[in-house]
Amino acid sequence: MKKYLFILSICLAACQNKTEDQQQDWQLGPFVKQDADNPVLLPNDTTTFDDPILKRSINWEAKDVYNPSAVVRDGKVYLLYRAEDTLKVVDGTSRLGLAVSDDGIHFTRQPKPVFYPAEDFMKKYEYPGGCEDPRLVETEDGRYILTYTAYDGKTARLCVASSPDLQTWKKEGLAFKDAKYESLWSKSGAIICEKVKEKFVATKINGKYWMYFGDTNLFLASSDNLTDWKILEDETGKPKPIVQPRDDNFDSWLVESGPAAFVTDKGILLIYNSANKGFQNKATDTKNAYRAGQVLFDKNDPTKIVDRSKTFFFEPDKPYELTGQVNNVVFVEGLVHFKDRWFLYYGTADSKIAAAVSDKK
Repeated sequence: MKKYLFILSICLAACQNKTEDQQQDWQLGPFVKQDADNPVLLPNDTTTFDDPILKRSINWEAKDVYNPSAVVRDGKVYLLYRAEDTLKVVDGTSRLGLAVSDDGIHFTRQPKPVFYPAEDFMKKYEYPGGCEDPRLVETEDGRYILTYTAYDGKTARLCVASSPDLQTWKKEGLAFKDAKYESLWSKSGAIICEKVKEKFVATKINGKYWMYFGDTNLFLASSDNLTDWKILEDETGKPKPIVQPRDDNFDSWLVESGPAAFVTDKGILLIYNSANKGFQNKATDTKNAYRAGQVLFDKNDPTKIVDRSKTFFFEPDKPYELTGQVNNVVFVEGLVHFKDRWFLYYGTADSKIAAAVSDKK
């Protein structure tokens, strides 16, 4: 048995080194999963919440927690995460919880969600599915802009909210207010930012803010105010694909935005999630997986791809990543630069939250 484990450890190390060797110099990483502490956040069946729609107390994060965003605020990491209840209306209604950490690994969560469906103008879009998959950026004046997915049980719609403190939120409505896009399936909005010390601040390029979005192809939208977005269209008037799946690769079925994109010396860096056609076809081998890649755009032209990762840099290989609500999934969505290290937060099998760290400057 010891001989088998020794050989296995050598093979795993060789695979990791191979992936690291294939990373281009513009890529972020490599990232090391924090095995001693992962998962860093688990479902909790003791926290309760008086739901304004159901008019009763529920265990709002008892089923699954996953797909978090993250920011650094006042020297701490704040994690805004998706949590599902056990009511089984649509496999659980999603709300957003908030947790805080002094070291980026050990989190203390608040007992109540900070963002959720309510009896308001967004209820028709947010209920019963809920508010899903948050992504956070800051503004120059210190506000937080949240992009999230509203799910009514049939259609996912990308939406926007704002907050001065991560606690109180103003729902700004659908990201795409053009009537022809009201029923467009849309999600995963990654706004382009500039890294300002430990903050990711939304930045304009050619006089506008820009956002990558989508979970099939990646599309692009622009805005003057971060709340009202206009989709970049092709010559037929449809959303124009900017990044597409690649045949015979880890991202052959779909590509989906990860954390906020940000400007580097090399260009605009976007981490993205992906799945291959094995996942689509429910294959039984390890090719049936969600993995993460990276893409680099021209810093003066968010539509122009400069380079793209030849292979994935992140894949499911831990028990809590291989088995869960959806098997074989790592879904990266939170990224911060904290205490001179990069912290990547991700959902595991749509069930738990884990962290990985890179010492790359």
